[in-house]
Amino acid sequence: AIIIAGCGKSDKVVPTGEKKETASIQEGSKIFKLDMTSSTVAWHGKKVTGEHNGTIAFKSGEFGVDNEKITAGKFEIDMNSIVNLDLADEATNKKLVDHLKSDDFFMVSTFPTSKFEITKVEPMNDATKPDFNHTVTGNLTIRDVTKSISFPANLKIEGDVLKANADFDIDRTDFGLKYGSGKFFKDIGDKMIYDNFNLKINITAKP
Repeated sequence: AIIIAGCGKSDKVVPTGEKKETASIQEGSKIFKLDMTSSTVAWHGKKVTGEHNGTIAFKSGEFGVDNEKITAGKFEIDMNSIVNLDLADEATNKKLVDHLKSDDFFMVSTFPTSKFEITKVEPMNDATKPDFNHTVTGNLTIRDVTKSISFPANLKIEGDVLKANADFDIDRTDFGLKYGSGKFFKDIGDKMIYDNFNLKINITAKP
């Protein structure tokens, strides 16, 4: 998502670059629409004094398939749907979620939607990443900042069901989320929030 605060150093952090030309769904492609009931995004962020996790909901999504291969697609995330799952106290939970939605983080009142648009999908055979079979490249937009990212994903199409899952980290500061970052604010001690946050994306789509 889309999401939050970050996880220290990680070998799962995906680098960001300048946005690229997106792939369009071509006439004649089989179109798969996101199944909203079975598709999920989970987030996990860390700070010096602890960590938080939760979910955020898709808003829409579609993918173009040619010869049983994903050739184009996009999805949108509803930034108003941020949920925290680790804080049992209702008031504390609300305080965290409201802070994530505030201008310190995702500026949800101004930018209610984040999105990802595919630019390229390539087969991958990497013994160090046995759970993934493709590299997906696309433009990720958070808070109206768009960056190109590439991440490993497991993609499969079985009959009328498209399945996709990915697990990677993003540096929030690449998208202008600098609150509590040790890169931009010195001597903040245990107030520091790590720059990297984790996303676990699980998609089911059907024609």
